[in-house]
Amino acid sequence: MSASDAPAAAFAAFRDPGLVRELIARIGRIVGDRAVNLMEVCGTHTMSIGRYGFRSVMPRGVRLLSGPGCPVCVTSTQDIDRAVALARVPGVTVATFGDMMRVPGSRSSLRAEKAAGADVRVVYSPLDALDIAEREPGRKVAFISVGFETTTPAVAATLLEAAERGLGNFSVLAANKMTPPALRAIADDPETRIDGFILPGHVSTITGLAPYRFLADEFGIPGVVTGFEPVDILEGIEQLALMIAQGAPKIRNAYRRGVSEEGNPTARALTDRVFEPADARWRGLGELPRSGLRIREGFARLDAARRFDIPEEPAREQPGCRCGDVLRGRIAPTGCPLFGRACTPEHPVGPCMVSSEGSCAAYHRYRG
Repeated sequence: MSASDAPAAAFAAFRDPGLVRELIARIGRIVGDRAVNLMEVCGTHTMSIGRYGFRSVMPRGVRLLSGPGCPVCVTSTQDIDRAVALARVPGVTVATFGDMMRVPGSRSSLRAEKAAGADVRVVYSPLDALDIAEREPGRKVAFISVGFETTTPAVAATLLEAAERGLGNFSVLAANKMTPPALRAIADDPETRIDGFILPGHVSTITGLAPYRFLADEFGIPGVVTGFEPVDILEGIEQLALMIAQGAPKIRNAYRRGVSEEGNPTARALTDRVFEPADARWRGLGELPRSGLRIREGFARLDAARRFDIPEEPAREQPGCRCGDVLRGRIAPTGCPLFGRACTPEHPVGPCMVSSEGSCAAYHRYRG
């Protein structure tokens, strides 16, 4: 084997069918007759679990639930309405990621506003929005920022770059969120029983393990950070099953090739320089204290929420949509009466069917 073939061979081990079958069998032996509810907290995990058909091959007692791991999905209707209202402000160009275009607000969406003549553009990074502002100084460019700990440092870096370039026509409408407060809300929800958390691999590259330890210490719920390949996910489930069977909850790292104990302190410091914790509204979870991030006062001139007079009306949820219940693990997507009927990827009613990381989109694509 050549040196160039070695990485490919090592990666192939994470999809080894024999090892997959062995792990599933071991999980079954550990779980036995127990009923175990495990929640994945990452949209990429949700898509991987659907792609590899793990819900259909888990031992009978193991139930895999999707959680609030999709940033577009957990963005509240109120925040979507604010983005729509911003798009209606004369002279403003709204820049956003593609998934956000189709998310319905109370009365409209960014895609509908674009069709009606608003200047709404899809970008692939916040720096793309910054470049638009530099190229078109006559426009006021506002980037709609949603995301968790993984993507927030890039937004912080963009705001610092905007300040350095002296771009007075650029701003950010921030709806960024932090994962641990959402996990606390779910762990503390009497209507949702979670026995273990499959913790997010991407987010944990930034946060490390410490922010999750309250799950084991306060709630007695184990958690495992793991990757996204079949063997990654099954090893994470096996470790959770073992801790549940032994009654020994801990927070473990099964993704050491991507996540370290301490995470990325440099990225966290960058975020802290520009953002500060704030109460935030989550779809399905309501308002959670200190779960969001707002732009610090020192960067107020780059904060679209401060710069523009954005009207705010009472939010109106889409009738019949149960995306919020899906996000907190109360129902599976198939438990929503609209799923696959009135709500499909081609004609989504709620954001869980819109986003490429949404639970409903994953269930619809992979049929469970």
